[in-house]
Amino acid sequence: MTSSARGASPGGSSGGSSGSESGGAPTARRMILGAWLRKLREEMGITRAAAGEQIRGSESKMSRLELGRVGFKKRDVLDLLTVYGVHDPDERKMYEDMVDQCNQPGWWQGYTEVIPSWFSAYVGLEEVASRIQSFELQFVPGLLQTEDYARAVVANARSGMTEAEIDERVALRVRRQKLLARPDAPRFWCVIDESVLHRPIGGRKVLRGQLDALLELTTMPHITLQVLPYDRSGQAVEGAFSLLRFAEPELPDVAYVEYLTGAHYIERLDELEVYSRALDRLAVDAETPEQSRQMLSKVRVQT
Repeated sequence: MTSSARGASPGGSSGGSSGSESGGAPTARRMILGAWLRKLREEMGITRAAAGEQIRGSESKMSRLELGRVGFKKRDVLDLLTVYGVHDPDERKMYEDMVDQCNQPGWWQGYTEVIPSWFSAYVGLEEVASRIQSFELQFVPGLLQTEDYARAVVANARSGMTEAEIDERVALRVRRQKLLARPDAPRFWCVIDESVLHRPIGGRKVLRGQLDALLELTTMPHITLQVLPYDRSGQAVEGAFSLLRFAEPELPDVAYVEYLTGAHYIERLDELEVYSRALDRLAVDAETPEQSRQMLSKVRVQT
């Protein structure tokens, strides 16, 4: 993953959030509502194509709705509920309320000038994840970056930006980091390549500050960091990625892999299994959390 691509990615220079303020991300709400509607349709034995005709749409539109890839119109949902045999006023009201929640903007919509559309979906899912796992080759994971470190990553990745643009990207990153300070914070587990500890992003002073922050953050029970030594790099994984897991049964696990101009959201079970096995291998190959902290301390003294 290139440094320019990382400008808005989980490990790059964007920004975290408070679940109490967002009430759950719109992206996740759409996925849940879509799953509920799909279940109702399947229980009635209605095809996607037939359901799509009822809302003046196509099978493709129904597929996107059921996957939570697009927004919902209240009229469409009410029409589908009628077709699916849902007539109880209280139940229909529940679905109406869910549509309203799906259409509420997330806090990150205030950063539309600096957040790519393909990354916005990731922030929305990150908001409601119960467990976030990631592997980073070049940078400290974005959720653990200090403001100075994040600023250096942003400036290096996005040459030609104004100071105001850099400030906004850093603010987004800092905002995202509030996720880990919530009372219901997700478990965050990451593996970083040993080279990350020695790469002087922003200079030695900034790196020292970042190492200090990692030593402090890894004392928190819901944050785990493992370092992958040089001699074991490249054996299990070739590039950075994240895996999001959710407590809600309607939400499938999602693997996120970024490239220069976009990102892949991987949901197929067979492909997810590959990423899950890669994380298991990384956990075995990397130093234990305690050994990793010792390595951090040693590098900090030498930096």
